[in-house]
Amino acid sequence: MKKIILSLLACIAIMPLFAQEEAKNEPEFVGQVNLIQGEQVTPLERKYVKTENTEGKSIAGISVKSAKTKIELDGGKSPVRASESDNFHLIVRAPSNEADPITVINIFKLKDSKKKRKAAAELGTFGSNTEGLDLLNYTAKRYGKSSYLITLMEKPAGEYGIIVNNPDSKDKKRVLVSCFGIDL
Repeated sequence: MKKIILSLLACIAIMPLFAQEEAKNEPEFVGQVNLIQGEQVTPLERKYVKTENTEGKSIAGISVKSAKTKIELDGGKSPVRASESDNFHLIVRAPSNEADPITVINIFKLKDSKKKRKAAAELGTFGSNTEGLDLLNYTAKRYGKSSYLITLMEKPAGEYGIIVNNPDSKDKKRVLVSCFGIDL
């Protein structure tokens, strides 16, 4: 009986150490993303998007042709890199980790050139802002206070952006994108 109680107390004493490890890797603020490669934790590059809207057509207030929002980021490549063969994860801080992460986190491919990274999203009839984006599939688990641990299902080489939808955001016109790249 003494051994069982001592084992139980030892487990209880160790549990806060695991919580501290998890909290250490969790980003501090909503919208921030960390790249986890083994023991290495790297905050992703964050850039405000330069957006350009093209008008869609509507008949009687119903959109028949979607409008496009062009996303443009300065710099051809992100300084934050991972390898296609690495076993890496992303930790994304969200307003809460109660929602389905697919509704909160968009991870998408960017077209890159020497000086810019670009993507285009269609704002269609029902206001979807991810149509037209080349989205990556991922799995997610709750992590820490209000984050998600993301594992990409595929890791093709290229430049990527992450947008965290935040309903508490006061400025809907300024979109913050967290960026990283995957190398062969």
